Amino acid sequence: MADPRGFLVHDRKLPTRRPVAVRLKDWKEVYEPFPEPDLRDQASRCMDCGIPFCNNGCPLGNLIPDWNDLVYRGDWREAIDRLHATNNFPEFTGRLCPAPCEAACVAGINIEPITIKNVEQTIIEKAWAEGWVQPVVASKKTGKKVAVIGSGPAGLAAAQQLTRAGHDVVVYERADRIGGLLRYGIPEFKMEKWVLDRRLAQMEAEGTVFRTNAYVGSAADHPDHVPVSELTDGYDAVVLAGGATDWRDLPIPGRELGGIHQAMEYLPLANKVQEGDLAEPPLTAKDKRVVIIGGGDTGADCLGTANRQGAVIVHQFEIMPRPSDDRPDSTPWPTWPLIMRTASAHEEGVERRFSVETSAFLGSNGTVTHLRGHEVASVLVDGRPAFQKVEGSEFELEADLVLLAMGFVGPEKHSVLAGLGVEIDARGNVVRNGGWATTVDGVFACGDMGRGQSLIVWAIAEGRSCAAAVDAHLMGTTLLPSPVRPTDRPMV
Repeated sequence: MADPRGFLVHDRKLPTRRPVAVRLKDWKEVYEPFPEPDLRDQASRCMDCGIPFCNNGCPLGNLIPDWNDLVYRGDWREAIDRLHATNNFPEFTGRLCPAPCEAACVAGINIEPITIKNVEQTIIEKAWAEGWVQPVVASKKTGKKVAVIGSGPAGLAAAQQLTRAGHDVVVYERADRIGGLLRYGIPEFKMEKWVLDRRLAQMEAEGTVFRTNAYVGSAADHPDHVPVSELTDGYDAVVLAGGATDWRDLPIPGRELGGIHQAMEYLPLANKVQEGDLAEPPLTAKDKRVVIIGGGDTGADCLGTANRQGAVIVHQFEIMPRPSDDRPDSTPWPTWPLIMRTASAHEEGVERRFSVETSAFLGSNGTVTHLRGHEVASVLVDGRPAFQKVEGSEFELEADLVLLAMGFVGPEKHSVLAGLGVEIDARGNVVRNGGWATTVDGVFACGDMGRGQSLIVWAIAEGRSCAAAVDAHLMGTTLLPSPVRPTDRPMV
């Protein structure tokens, strides 16, 4: 362990966020640098807890106590080796993962948990700075070819593992740049895209091939499509890692009005401005009264983007009741606690409303001007939770731009799935036959495409495990790690 008295001596401490007035003027990440002595103090808080529940809380099985101890002792070189042993992309999870490991930290039973995520991010950034992150090139090629569809975290993890195992891997991405939601769904202020680009450069140096503007499907999907037959005829295995990008809509009166958009219609345009593709986004919150429907991470991403674009005011609606500030009995340690959370974007200006349902959009000349809503109460109907309108709570609110951030319902049902003939379950996800294989021989699925909308850490874990299954399918055996099973679920 680190310092046996560290958790008694030091309180939990995180990097300071840049002042709101300063960070709203740019798109840089929001945190100030964290002094190394302070970080080593934080690492020293890691306890000799006997059973490190943080390992189980993390889907990747990160060796958290190991690298906390190494950081405390200043052995950064060994720390990055331990971190990379379980996580291909700690610079992504260190910025974007909500840290279920910290929710499972033993210290969190009666004091503040260890700052695991911050230690993780600092390890990898020091490793990049010192030149310790180098391409890992396979010593021997297998002659087997694998196609990976989708370049989000699941697809990238699967591709890197399979390339390092000696297979020839081609990643197909329908967008103009690699990265999936990491590229166009995550705003710059949460992860600047040079972080993604330097890792992609490493993967290319290892031998992974990336094909952009490659929409796998049929002419009905895209005129410049890649036919499904290219996969079935040209590869020994196919990995489906296209994510759960079929967004949930809000079919209420007035939905057809202009000015109402899905979050994933809005966020990519802001990122394209940062990439230099656009001078100004064609869809912007500048000088507009904005309403975001959905209280999760995507809603917070829209919020931070709208404020940086110069919105007049932003309201954020959540149909669920406001969570408690303290861990409730319904989600005891070490499960993920359903508590009130405040993202950096919420500090930047927002009117948050909980237990609110939107019932109609109102407009003029074909464009939204108001929305109508009411409060709801959580009730049980036939033993199942439901929402009931609170009489007398109706209201109208002015709105020039409405952003729908209500999550996703599964993978899009484009023709790559039909062309391959894979089976879809009742939830709309790709069926996996007990392992990572689909109902079609040689076709595998990982990430949100198989489990539904989830966390980045689950996507990377599934990509690693799927790669092991593909390697075993091609070679008869595998030495690749497999941290999770398709049936695994978070501790909630």
